[in-house]
Amino acid sequence: MPFISIFANLKRNNRLKDKEKIMKTKIHTDLAPAAIGPYSQGLAFKDMVFTSGQLPLDPTTMAFVEGGIKEQARQSLANLKAVLEESGAGLDTVLKTTCFLSDMENFVAFNEVYTEVFGTDVAPARSCVEAARLPKDALVEVEAIAFIK
Repeated sequence: MPFISIFANLKRNNRLKDKEKIMKTKIHTDLAPAAIGPYSQGLAFKDMVFTSGQLPLDPTTMAFVEGGIKEQARQSLANLKAVLEESGAGLDTVLKTTCFLSDMENFVAFNEVYTEVFGTDVAPARSCVEAARLPKDALVEVEAIAFIK
């Protein structure tokens, strides 16, 4: 009897894994930079979307936008918006962001741009940390978790 029960549980777990594979959808848009490694721009699962960190790269040239932290923050957030919209979500459905800064001295300037995009009334939950070094020596990288409308 225990063997049959174990077999039934294994079979059930395999069916659940197959269903999960079907429900996980890769998000890709040409309006955001292509992934520079073995990852997706984002993944949707059921009614949620999880984005990869968005660097301040111009999606057409794959080069950093000119300027400092404010310009890079605007581009990272524009790239984030493009990935979210491709999934059916949007900046207004973001629940949580994680923001990586290369230097916490840029925190105030970053917050100014972040506030322009998300406001302050119902801004997403957020973590903002300094990273020792970001890919391609970016000044900022932003990822998000959102729900699909």
